[in-house]
Amino acid sequence: MSGLEFVDTNVLLYAYDRSAGRRHERARSLVARLGRDRVGAVSIQVLQEFHVNATSKIARPLSSAAARERIETLGRWTVHVPVVDDVLGASQLAERHQLSFWDAMIVTSAAALRCQVLHTEDLNHGQVVGDVRIVNPFA
Repeated sequence: MSGLEFVDTNVLLYAYDRSAGRRHERARSLVARLGRDRVGAVSIQVLQEFHVNATSKIARPLSSAAARERIETLGRWTVHVPVVDDVLGASQLAERHQLSFWDAMIVTSAAALRCQVLHTEDLNHGQVVGDVRIVNPFA
């Protein structure tokens, strides 16, 4: 395995949303550790979702410029760029494990990067999908 740890959009949003209280502190600490240890991983999907949500859906939205700065930093992590086979595989994964397609794409990206851990609150803490273990950092 790669030692990389994949981070879903929701965790990143909490890391930059100061109004998120305890979740902000936990997410900020996690993101800092992953960056410091050079084991953070995301996908293009996560970066896109981050921009949309950070600039419009959090309590105190970031400016587009501020969101771009954070994406530039996160872009130094290992980034998965899905291809058609990943989309097809995610569709099968969603069907097999009864996941939403978008959650299956996140798991597919984590698996493609050989991440053992996926940090998210959107799936069940402790669940294992393929070789990827789901960890809810707020559980």
